[in-house]
Amino acid sequence: MTFYEIVRFALRGLSANKLRSALTMLGILIGVAAVILLVAVGNGSAKAISDRIEALGTNTITVMSTGRGGSTSTAITKEMADALADPVLAPDVRSVSPVVSAAATVTYEGTDHDVNSFVGTTPGWFTASNTPVGRGAAFTADDEAQGRRVVVIGSTVAEELFPGVDPIDQQVTVGGALFTVVGVLDEKSSTGFQDANDTAIAPLTAVRQVLTGYGSLTSILVEAAAPDQVDAVQSQVSAILNQKMSVADGSTTTPYRIQNASQLLETQTETADTFTTLLGAVAAISLLVGGIGITNIMLVTVTERTREIGIRKALGAPRRTILTQFLIEATLLSVLGGALGVAAALIGSSFEIVGVKPVIVPSSVGLALGVSIAIGLFFGGLPAGRAARLRPIDALRYE
Repeated sequence: MTFYEIVRFALRGLSANKLRSALTMLGILIGVAAVILLVAVGNGSAKAISDRIEALGTNTITVMSTGRGGSTSTAITKEMADALADPVLAPDVRSVSPVVSAAATVTYEGTDHDVNSFVGTTPGWFTASNTPVGRGAAFTADDEAQGRRVVVIGSTVAEELFPGVDPIDQQVTVGGALFTVVGVLDEKSSTGFQDANDTAIAPLTAVRQVLTGYGSLTSILVEAAAPDQVDAVQSQVSAILNQKMSVADGSTTTPYRIQNASQLLETQTETADTFTTLLGAVAAISLLVGGIGITNIMLVTVTERTREIGIRKALGAPRRTILTQFLIEATLLSVLGGALGVAAALIGSSFEIVGVKPVIVPSSVGLALGVSIAIGLFFGGLPAGRAARLRPIDALRYE
């Protein structure tokens, strides 16, 4: 019997129980699609977060209070931010942007929108944080010095409050005070957990007067003159803050934390790889379940076709032919299910999943298909071997 005839017999065997074969392939389909999509979601989430970190610029550091250590106040203040801009003590610093942030409700003509991040800062923040203004203009240093109540809003805020209306020069109410919209930020990609465009930026003096008061800062964004000077800037900033906060030399506990964008990107990449691997491992369990389903169905098939196997062996069919036929049947189930699973994953990747745009990795497609074929061969081996080992006389007597 030729290989072609063996394949034809295998196809005939599968088509004899269409519903059973379809349900078996469905298990493989779900497993393959789950592996590809979950790995794609992990990669998509990692890419979105990495893009956000890179968008901040790898030549910036962020200073935040830890609330512990030091012999005096642990608060980050405006005076400290001004000290970090000293060209003598910090020659590698290009700009310093003090930041306060609070949640606020923005109202326009009776429509309210809750903004989780209403930021007060200086004009240099837009360049340092790589947050360009798409329409209108950013506020100026004079606006910040005079405490003018002007605001630049994110695209989400603009869509929520000004549908079909140009927001530029419109007035909104924040904390009982009127702010004039002077610009709209360029749209940014989001991580799926937080909308990066649901924000508003206003002069530091105006936000402190209306929302946060004149207490401590939320953070300080420091921009280095060049990416290769970030470590030098971090050392200079640490020296100035240690002096301002009376931190003893050699102290292991400081009342502030410095977040380096390049270090954060490296840490995020490592975390994302671990997260993606975990998602793929969880999804692989469904592939294993599909393989067990193939074993179960093929064992049932062998039992049902015992007399057929006996007749074929009595007519001279060699053990190898019987073994090959049932292996091909099991492999066809896994290959067809795997191919349909890849198609389902490619279709699913065109949609956002939990707010994340999946990023299909070709290697995950090849791996999922390869595993599905291996599952067919491995889990089909037991029932195929059982069929091949049947003695013709026992098979013919089977009822």
